[in-house]
Amino acid sequence: MSQYSWIVYAIGFLAQGFFSARILVQWIQSEKAKALVSPTVYWVFSLIGAYLMFIYGWCRDDFSIILGQLISYYIYIWNLNAKGLWQKINRIVRYVLLLTPALALILVFDDASHFVSTFLQNKDIPLWLVAFGSLGQIIFTLRFVYQLLYSYEKHQSTLPIGFWIISLIGSGTIIAYGIIRLDPVLILGQSFGFVVYIRNVFIGINEKKRRKQE
Repeated sequence: MSQYSWIVYAIGFLAQGFFSARILVQWIQSEKAKALVSPTVYWVFSLIGAYLMFIYGWCRDDFSIILGQLISYYIYIWNLNAKGLWQKINRIVRYVLLLTPALALILVFDDASHFVSTFLQNKDIPLWLVAFGSLGQIIFTLRFVYQLLYSYEKHQSTLPIGFWIISLIGSGTIIAYGIIRLDPVLILGQSFGFVVYIRNVFIGINEKKRRKQE
């Protein structure tokens, strides 16, 4: 890392701060409601955190982090739109948020050889580790694909129990990857969420039991 590594880590920890905050808010509201809820602020913090985490992954030359953020990024926007908030955001800000990942992809494909040598042939990250980290990010991000399909069918933004089960599996893989990479941002960020994911699974199970008894 360069002399500016502390700035890069600061961006990463700030991103994880937003991710942790979204989980905390959702968890508290779910405990109060005794049911799994999908608060609007959860998706606001998700989008901000993803934007910052994308920058962190780029600065760290970490393909798995970038891949994970790209997949879920637009799902966050869909949920904000479903919540009726997206159209209330300043138009210029919306355009910036929408176009940033697309522009990044254009830059990647414009110099594919540099991308391969930097991200996929990084001497600091063996290819098998890139694959392992990417697998964790894909599993972790598939929860949002599942959430999108589930919510689309229900015609509302929701966070079903299956979302939290997939979160557990993906988070565990990312924690293992973070330990191997000695990446404190990934380890600390995922460890807090891992505990909340377990709690949300139990909340979802109890919610289903309660509904059957009604």
